[in-house]
Amino acid sequence: MQKIALSCCFLALIAVGIAAQETNNPLACRFAGYGKYQDAAWAHLPLIGVRHVMLNVPAPDEVDAVIAKLKEHGLTPVVVRGETNLSQESSVEELGAQAAICAKMGVKYMFLSPKRHDAPKEIVYERLRRAGDAAAAHGVIIALETHPDLGTNGDIHLETMRAINHPNVRVNFDTANITYYNRDTDALTELKKIIDYVATVELKDHTGEFETWNFPPVGQGVVDMPGILRLLEEHGYAGPITLEFEGVKGVELSEAETKRAIAESVAYVRSLGCFR
Repeated sequence: MQKIALSCCFLALIAVGIAAQETNNPLACRFAGYGKYQDAAWAHLPLIGVRHVMLNVPAPDEVDAVIAKLKEHGLTPVVVRGETNLSQESSVEELGAQAAICAKMGVKYMFLSPKRHDAPKEIVYERLRRAGDAAAAHGVIIALETHPDLGTNGDIHLETMRAINHPNVRVNFDTANITYYNRDTDALTELKKIIDYVATVELKDHTGEFETWNFPPVGQGVVDMPGILRLLEEHGYAGPITLEFEGVKGVELSEAETKRAIAESVAYVRSLGCFR
């Protein structure tokens, strides 16, 4: 059985031109991809061979319980989603406290959708720089999501990274958000521009229609997943790869349909390479 699995891994890697060796990347799933069925994720993910997860930052009084539940289900957190309003000065302290929670959970990466609201970019850059100092004290990297207006595409991600200029503030590259938020480009094109700053990656698919909420299972949209993985491998990317499923706006899925979409995403990505 082990020889068969290794052979399948080898053939999959050759098929997309990736070196025939197991990558160091943990393959994770985001709990939020289960929508209102997140409670089912705890048991479902191990059943489909996923041992790494991305979850929202727990409240301080819930951290120990979450750690215990992760251990109970054999799951390892690799990315925690932080939350703050960067237009407020309190955001620096909040992110520092969340980085401390990450450290307690053994998580190196904290995802953040950088919401600056009406605050000037220069002030937000400075706050993120100080938040980077706080994160560094806990061995944590803040990864800024591919969202407007600090990470709309590769060019803007690059502008933001150069302005903040902090080794503990990097990019979370979301493969589907490129075509959702931009016209006349694609994820692979934009990833090439920012690859040196990427700390975490979310593999999410999209139909390619501008501002159209249609995110099918990974492998069923227009994102060049083999090309994305090949580029990451060529640049020695060793961070987590998180699968995300968001579905179609207005289409309500059952629990069984949601589980199937996530299982299909996992199976597709595993067909492209070998992951932890």
